[in-house]
Amino acid sequence: MRTTSRRRAAVATVKARRSRGIRAAEGFEMVKIVGYSDRLSVRPGETLRFMVSCEHPAFRADIVRLIHGDPNPEGPGFKEEIVPTPINGEYPGREQAIRTGSYAIVPDDPALRLPAGFTLQAWIYPTTPGKRVQGIITKWPESRRAGWALLVDEHGGLGLWLGDGDGTVEKCSTGAPMHASRWYFVAAAFDAGQRRVTLHQLPVEGWPRDGSRAETEQATEVSRTGRSDLPLLMAGTWGVDTSGTARVQGHFNGKIDSPRLFSRALGPDEIRSLARGVDPALVEAPVAAWDFARDFASAVVTDTSANRLHGRLVNLPARAMTGHNWSGSETDFRCCPGEYGAIHFHDDDLEDAEWEADFELSVPESMRSGFYAARLKAGEDEDYLPFFVRPPPGRPTASIALLVPTATYLAYANKRETVGKAYPSNQWQDQYVLDHDLLSLYDVHRDGSGVCYSSRLRPIVNMRPKYNQHWLHEGKGAPHLLNADLHLTDWLEARGFRYDVLADEDLHGEGVESLRPYRVMLTGSHPEYWSVQMLDALESYLADGGRVMYLGGNGFYWVTSFDSQRPHVIEVRRWRGTGTWEAEPGELHHSTTGEPGSLWRFRGRAPQRLLGVGFSAYGDDASRPYFRQPDSANPRAAFIFEGVSDDEPIGDFGLVMGGAGGYETDRADIGLGTPPHALVLATTTGFSDNYEPVIEEVLVPDSRHGDPSGSPVRGDMVFFEGPKGGAVFSTGSIAWCGSLSWNDYDNNVSRITENVLRRFDSSEPF
Repeated sequence: MRTTSRRRAAVATVKARRSRGIRAAEGFEMVKIVGYSDRLSVRPGETLRFMVSCEHPAFRADIVRLIHGDPNPEGPGFKEEIVPTPINGEYPGREQAIRTGSYAIVPDDPALRLPAGFTLQAWIYPTTPGKRVQGIITKWPESRRAGWALLVDEHGGLGLWLGDGDGTVEKCSTGAPMHASRWYFVAAAFDAGQRRVTLHQLPVEGWPRDGSRAETEQATEVSRTGRSDLPLLMAGTWGVDTSGTARVQGHFNGKIDSPRLFSRALGPDEIRSLARGVDPALVEAPVAAWDFARDFASAVVTDTSANRLHGRLVNLPARAMTGHNWSGSETDFRCCPGEYGAIHFHDDDLEDAEWEADFELSVPESMRSGFYAARLKAGEDEDYLPFFVRPPPGRPTASIALLVPTATYLAYANKRETVGKAYPSNQWQDQYVLDHDLLSLYDVHRDGSGVCYSSRLRPIVNMRPKYNQHWLHEGKGAPHLLNADLHLTDWLEARGFRYDVLADEDLHGEGVESLRPYRVMLTGSHPEYWSVQMLDALESYLADGGRVMYLGGNGFYWVTSFDSQRPHVIEVRRWRGTGTWEAEPGELHHSTTGEPGSLWRFRGRAPQRLLGVGFSAYGDDASRPYFRQPDSANPRAAFIFEGVSDDEPIGDFGLVMGGAGGYETDRADIGLGTPPHALVLATTTGFSDNYEPVIEEVLVPDSRHGDPSGSPVRGDMVFFEGPKGGAVFSTGSIAWCGSLSWNDYDNNVSRITENVLRRFDSSEPF
């Protein structure tokens, strides 16, 4: 969560990052091998595919079990074990490209061949006009220069390109640059018999002396457009790569609403009637009328004309977006779909890198549940492709389940962590995301709009052992996400606990049944992104006597949707929370599920209701210890502090900024749902002013964030009993697990965690 919360700052950051990139430390070199897998969670017997791009002639792949991912010499160090499998061995190297940019594609059809003339029409909301040529509706193969293309030209005005395929190309333009982030009605009519083009570029909200308004009529040498067999594109144009293969280029940045095609050149009055909202079916000779206000949750582009020239979306442009006619009377697209007829395209969208597989693993029955990776090595270069193995169906191997926060991993996937800070990164991953235009749900697109979808079908280079997600001011790394969760797995191994793992998508898809075999469920260090299905499952688990140890911070925070049609995709729409951007007015609801986004807190499901604590503050300079509170003397909590003295600081050490309390912290709050019988056992506070309270907690500006007297900038350790002998223990800090291994696992953080886990794993009810 640690970044600023307003879109203006995010836009400034993205502009800076695109212009200068990340400074590399001296001696820094890019790794020349990288990859991804097609799944994150698998069971024995299932098959996992691995995609690799390697600039070396060959590489070696080995399956390894990950135990501890943090190479910090103050801890136990990096730990892995090679797992013998049939796929371990050498493979030929080859480079595979990442091609970003979203668009819509409609298969070629005889109805799209219109040599005698046509009219193209749409409403558009360009966000980067004048940057380069950007396709709106095109059937233009650059290699043959035949067909037609309605586009935003290099000057930012409306343009129409015509080609006969025999060398004659006409480029017509209004010559009037459009303003960014404003709606325009645009149309182009070509009369082949008259060799005449008319262009219409009309602001939806006109102002006197608005220089972007233009209607032009131009003569052309083209008497027929050449045949183009390539599919029709919206939000892009056809080009060719270095191998001569057709590729989409000229991606449009902005929204497109209600694109239409007619088989003749409409007259000016007919075109103006369309601008006033006349049904295109009432205009003679419609070829296609694509309605983006349908099938919001899918990649389908529906043509409502008799020709049924349906298309599909590529690379996840944003759906359920306000259109040119949005009135503001409804903010839920399900209630007024006709005002949500726009799709927001971006030149840096990416759903699926579409790499070819280099090898496949059929997960052996003997592979125990845990954290694994395909380790790739080529020369001195190395990469890891993590995955998580569940136990066989119906055959749990332990009474303890560790829930891997894979939804949070996806939300942070390829986060541009160190950009804009005054120190260099020495991690190749940070440069890789810039070089390949990779984005996380914490970033904004090139046009400043927020990224609301994330997919696992691409390299996720910050989900790697040995990587430090946050690079701190003192030049020291702070393990986060995968590596912070490996702090916990290492401790479980060292203390002799058997455990199974399951991932967020498993809990989302299978519900409470995935938890029923387990007496105790452990969270990772940062389970921030949760779906309604996950919350429902955990509520049922707790109501039935389940026991939960929440060993992190900033948990159960953002409303998250898993795409039912594309299970590799999650969606988040930000609003009124501590983040990096906010959804535009009217665009808060998730396109994949229709549910309102923002925080669970604002849907009456604050994390305090389940965990006893909820997100309170964040900072990145230093972590702090906990100190016991009066509730820790309650006999109900005696088992927790066995072997721990009353006055010693808890966790004044650790691998995450030097303490057990910090990074992001959670506090108890009866008003937000902390059970009244909950015990606040210990508190971490006294942070510097580098720590700030979460935005939703601050109604009036206050600079005294570091004041411990009643400050929301704190973390609380909480325990309470639940129904049917269950219980909850929460630490309220991301940094907690980073202290478990200190002093060879002999410390009070380790002791408290072990005391709780052994009691929670016993059959004795609370």
